[in-house]
Amino acid sequence: MLMRTDPFRDLDRVAQQAFGTRARPAAMPIDAFRHEDEFVVELDLPGVAADSIELTVEKNVLTVHAERRRADADGVELVVGERPHGTFSRQLFLGESLDTERMVAQYADGVLTLKVPVAERAKPRRVPVGVAESGTSAIDVPSEERREEHLGAA
Repeated sequence: MLMRTDPFRDLDRVAQQAFGTRARPAAMPIDAFRHEDEFVVELDLPGVAADSIELTVEKNVLTVHAERRRADADGVELVVGERPHGTFSRQLFLGESLDTERMVAQYADGVLTLKVPVAERAKPRRVPVGVAESGTSAIDVPSEERREEHLGAA
């Protein structure tokens, strides 16, 4: 029989309250970074079946739900149960500069990877500089006229 003695039981109790328990699992840990023209989020979901992962996007809020089920085998008595199971949930607020319509999600080796492209309108772009006539202030020239002058010079 496996016996567990722990002199830090009270510390464990406080940690469970802060980081989650089997009944109330903690949020899934993430790494998030920008790589070239994509925003990448990696979420740790070890032991979760891919078919239990649900992603929803509403406006700029991404919600991730996942469930880890405990294998219930007949005639097996659980002696120690420290691995969290149940429903995990996490919400991420995405910036307006991301294109959620083209988001891609992949799950491998217990890690859910989300790749969200940066929207075209948010990418850096070159702004052309027009040249005004001598003695004319740029404020005096209507913007449409400045645009036509620039296009004619190109």
